[in-house]
Amino acid sequence: MPWYNENARSTSGTALRARDPSPLSGMCPICVRDCPVLCEVGKSAFRGREVLYPSPEWFGASTAASNKDYLLNWSDVQIQVGLTGAEGIAADSDAAIFPNVDVSSKAGGVPLKLPVVIPGLGSTEVARRFWDGLAIGAALAGVMLTIGENVCGMDSRSQYNGDGCVTESPDLATRVETYRKYWDGRHGDIVVQTNVEDIRSGVDVYAIKALGVRTIERKWGQGAKAIGGEVRIADLGKAIELKRRGYIVIPDPEEEAVQEAFREGVFRTFERHSRVGMPEERAFIDDIAWLREQGAERVFLKTGAYNAAALAFTLRCASQAKLDLLTFDGGGGGTGMSPVPMMNECSTPTIYLLAQVLEGVRILRERGKYVPDIAMAGGFVNETQVYKAIAMSNLGDGNGPAVKAVGMARAPLTAAMKSSYFVDLANEGKLPKSFVKLYGDRPEQFFITSADLRREHGDRIVGTEIPWTAVGVHTFLSDRLAVGLQQLLAGSRKWKLDLIDREDLVCLSERCAAVTGIPLVEEAQREAFANILDF
Repeated sequence: MPWYNENARSTSGTALRARDPSPLSGMCPICVRDCPVLCEVGKSAFRGREVLYPSPEWFGASTAASNKDYLLNWSDVQIQVGLTGAEGIAADSDAAIFPNVDVSSKAGGVPLKLPVVIPGLGSTEVARRFWDGLAIGAALAGVMLTIGENVCGMDSRSQYNGDGCVTESPDLATRVETYRKYWDGRHGDIVVQTNVEDIRSGVDVYAIKALGVRTIERKWGQGAKAIGGEVRIADLGKAIELKRRGYIVIPDPEEEAVQEAFREGVFRTFERHSRVGMPEERAFIDDIAWLREQGAERVFLKTGAYNAAALAFTLRCASQAKLDLLTFDGGGGGTGMSPVPMMNECSTPTIYLLAQVLEGVRILRERGKYVPDIAMAGGFVNETQVYKAIAMSNLGDGNGPAVKAVGMARAPLTAAMKSSYFVDLANEGKLPKSFVKLYGDRPEQFFITSADLRREHGDRIVGTEIPWTAVGVHTFLSDRLAVGLQQLLAGSRKWKLDLIDREDLVCLSERCAAVTGIPLVEEAQREAFANILDF
């Protein structure tokens, strides 16, 4: 029996009365009328479609992910460490120390201080609320940040011309400017992502020509869902405005009965949905060429975890269009209101997906075809996972790792949200006593990188122009992920990121070995083992 239950999920705020649910249905073995507990079926009787999504009351202040066990995760892969020598640095104990490890990367032609991209944070409320922290934190850390889909369409202040194309969007402009304020001009970049609605309203051209954006990303979906982006709208006027701008809004906010139900509190939020694209090979190739003619210096594509044939189609299109960066998003996680059943039961989980992507890369390389830089997303939260994905992608053909960066959205968002909450607690004098005892009662104390940032940018800047949420994101990226990655590489006796490869990994389960092609720990280096002892 899986540890999670099909009829009771934390994401939907549901539970069970009995402790021994039916393994097949997830229902209590005896379901009784006089039960005050709301399971998924019970809550659905009252709230219907709302139960498909993460609890609506947390929208804008939460992120969500699958809790399904996909029978293969990063813990099935083990990093191998070395003893002798050093690669990428002199084999000298005074030089070969972990702070000297180079964890920089270059993805899609963009130099990165560490191999991280924050992907697709668009019109969902949680991204808007914490944008300053994410943008400034990412800029300080020297990583890429993507402004996701529908930002202009959701901006009430956006202006459009007679052709329905955006001519001004204060929200998009502010997001671009916020990142650039503390960007060093070299490491990382601000990327604008565009879906069907964005393309129709000319967001790409506006971003390039009016805002000077250099990198545009097309979107074919994400691992958490394959039906288009969803958000909740708590304002009737906003819902009507979005419908008139061409979005799908459910229920129809222009119907009188719907408006009356909303005013009566029968429901509190409307759903805004985006359309899905219908990609065609020739049209896509022409579209990428057109984007470059408009002035885009780099063109990316982000796609969800579709079936194997769709993955091959994506690689084929990306190769022919000569994309700069192609991001594959593994199933399981979302930043807005992805349907819970879809997060759990649809899309290829990340490690399985990476194995398929690498098989496609191998085939393309063998046939002399162009292979864009690859980024992988889908549940990444720490440096061990980053190491394993990059090492797995070094196929030993002399081209180095195919995966140049890992996409993280939920983890940086969590860093921003947690920073915001604890700073509020500090200002109110409500920090937990145990926290104060360990880390202090002021942000200047409990953010460990604050002293360095204050020294570089000034005492009055940190905590004001550089908000504490940005300090938290920067600390997570630069002081945790980067240093952790340096330590792992040093343990493998490799002082440059692009030197790690599949021989630095072993599998702990037969499923892992079958999926990835990486040997089990008991089978690895058998020949070398015997040769060393032949003396």
